[in-house]
Amino acid sequence: MNYEQVVKTLWRHGGGQLPDQAARLKELIRYATLAPSGHNTQCWRFHIAEDAITILPDLTRRTPVVDPDDHHLYVSLGCAAENLSLAARALGMQGEVTFHPEGAGEVRVTLAPCHPEVSPLFEAIPARQCSRTDYDGSPLADEELHLLQAAGTGHGVSISLLTEKKAIEKVLEYVLQANGRQIANAAFRQELEGWIRFGEREAVEAGDGLFARSMGSPATPRWLGRWLFRALLRQGAENAKVARQVRSSAGIAVFISAADDRAHWVEAGRCYQRFALQATALGICNAFINQPVEEASVRPAFAEALGIVGGRPDLVVRFGRGKAMPRSLRRPVEAVLVPTSTACLKTRDTPPARRD
Repeated sequence: MNYEQVVKTLWRHGGGQLPDQAARLKELIRYATLAPSGHNTQCWRFHIAEDAITILPDLTRRTPVVDPDDHHLYVSLGCAAENLSLAARALGMQGEVTFHPEGAGEVRVTLAPCHPEVSPLFEAIPARQCSRTDYDGSPLADEELHLLQAAGTGHGVSISLLTEKKAIEKVLEYVLQANGRQIANAAFRQELEGWIRFGEREAVEAGDGLFARSMGSPATPRWLGRWLFRALLRQGAENAKVARQVRSSAGIAVFISAADDRAHWVEAGRCYQRFALQATALGICNAFINQPVEEASVRPAFAEALGIVGGRPDLVVRFGRGKAMPRSLRRPVEAVLVPTSTACLKTRDTPPARRD
């Protein structure tokens, strides 16, 4: 299949009656894999039991430069768990999400029969995306902001919505500072390049990573895309683009955990996913601007500037109205299934093969 055909196959609601419980559970995992992950690494594996689905961290898909403590990895597991829980309810199963910290940790979604409920957030799952583009600058209605606030709040996780120009500019100051440090870091550039899929064929074959067109760049053969990436990725140009995009947004959401541990990171992922799905249901775009929480040297000053005491700023997200962008892709469900709930792949500090 070509890129457009794969997109239609992936980003959809299920059709028709599922024949048995095994098919229903695999369908839940398909919805879970439509969640976001850093660089679209899809850093998860799933184990199916009779009454539960366990989400395991796939440590072979770490991004140790941009995410050295695996914070974003566990956030991604939370995003997947929220999708799975919403899909379970739509298929007549109540999903109770718990985090188990033993070893590398795992997120368990325990399932029990319930009356089916198709929520607006579930309906939004196939339409959700990170829209890395300019927005139209129009403000949101108070009711829309209230809905986003409610969706993005959880157990030990709060959300701060910033819509005043002065507050947005203050956040932008730290975004640009951290972005400049990342662009200047050769290891960061190499890691990012390794996860970009420059052409449609490459994107389809890999089923993961950041498709160049989803970031506003043209699709090219890999050899040309790498050359352009290395030639054009410069601090001045990137900061100018980021500043323009932030200033085109209606506001910025900052997700804040009460404690800096994996359980709260997972919960932050669940909160972000509900926020993103609620935004999608309202016709509102969003995109991460996580640079100031990714750079350890910037994060404390960023937290202090926002008045955060005793917690961790987890995620920074801009939101507003804009256009849909081309999609990044996903691996098939069979590629993310594992036979045991205790399996956890061996850590490695380099991206998977297929980078050249």
